[in-house]
Amino acid sequence: MMVKLTIGKSWLVIAAWLFCLAARAAEPTGAAVGDDVYANPEAWLCRPGHDALCTVATEITSIAADNSQSVTTRKAATAPGIDCFYVYPTVSTEPTGNSSMSAAPEVQRAVAAQLAPFASVCRPFAPLYRQVTIAVLESRLTDNPVKGDTEMAYHDVSAAWQHYLREDNHGRGVVLIGHSQGSHVLARLIAEEIDGKPAQALLEAAIIPGLNFEVPAGQDVGGTFKHIPLCHDGKQRGCVISYVSFRAETPPPHGAHFGRTIHPGMEVACTDPTLLSGAPVDMALPAKTMTMDGADEWHPLYDTIRTPFFAVPGMVRVQCMHDAHGGYLAVSMTARDAADKRPSDIPGDLVVRGHMVYSWGLHLIDVNLLMGNLVAFVGRHERTLDAAK
Repeated sequence: MMVKLTIGKSWLVIAAWLFCLAARAAEPTGAAVGDDVYANPEAWLCRPGHDALCTVATEITSIAADNSQSVTTRKAATAPGIDCFYVYPTVSTEPTGNSSMSAAPEVQRAVAAQLAPFASVCRPFAPLYRQVTIAVLESRLTDNPVKGDTEMAYHDVSAAWQHYLREDNHGRGVVLIGHSQGSHVLARLIAEEIDGKPAQALLEAAIIPGLNFEVPAGQDVGGTFKHIPLCHDGKQRGCVISYVSFRAETPPPHGAHFGRTIHPGMEVACTDPTLLSGAPVDMALPAKTMTMDGADEWHPLYDTIRTPFFAVPGMVRVQCMHDAHGGYLAVSMTARDAADKRPSDIPGDLVVRGHMVYSWGLHLIDVNLLMGNLVAFVGRHERTLDAAK
């Protein structure tokens, strides 16, 4: 059984649907900002001295096989040795093609869900940017399309990055983190401003799931990036984690937006965070922003969760696949013990107007499905840095 996730006005409308469609017909709608804009703390969701949103303790309710619950808390580090620079996915519900520089509630929810857990291992930076909005997607269903400007979004993030390098970095290692639109923007930033340039020496890693990151078939560098390889080891520096997640039983179909490439000789990369962290799937699914559809077996349990995140340890396994369906992270349910009282599946599929969108797989939960593994990977870099001092 698949537990559906309906599309709604929440951070989970990460809607790669939106960004990929918008990017095809983007038109300039405004001027780029200079990096002096980011001298104002209000242009950031998080930065040192202005980071309450990102440094709140992360509480996760773990649901055991007998349905018993336990809560674990991940606290923000007091003096981490490395930084995390985060670009949030498509979440803005503003009616224009590009958002304003506003810390709207939906933007704050995205940061709390995807960046805050990393504050336990790194110093968080999250710039506001004028992203392409959900309105662009919705308008395509009408006769009055709203046009978004991907150049505006990119140049905002580039300006924030330049300000960070000049004012905050001071030679510190940095992990770049994004998802969906955020990953697209960061991939371009890395390709144009980091790959093969002096700033590459600062790169601890790039975590950019939710886009088709390409490499030559059977290789780990030479596609989207020319000098920065995929990660193969938990302590490897200067590498990339990228994947698109699909249920194993419904891999990327023909014409899928994720997992397949049209470029001869290339494949969509897949790095498995469980192998990099040396641990099984360690999830932190948002507990307060998921809308269940057709999930009657989940509701009694879901309604008892009081923390921002929840997990069902041991229920899920993942494996990178490169086959006739493309390159993707295959997500499977583990064999169930007869005594396991939990629901038989996890939420995460995209449903639009009552129909499952198989071409997007489990895009909505790419990051949170493996949050603990990703945080552990970044934490290894923090410990390695400390050991080197």
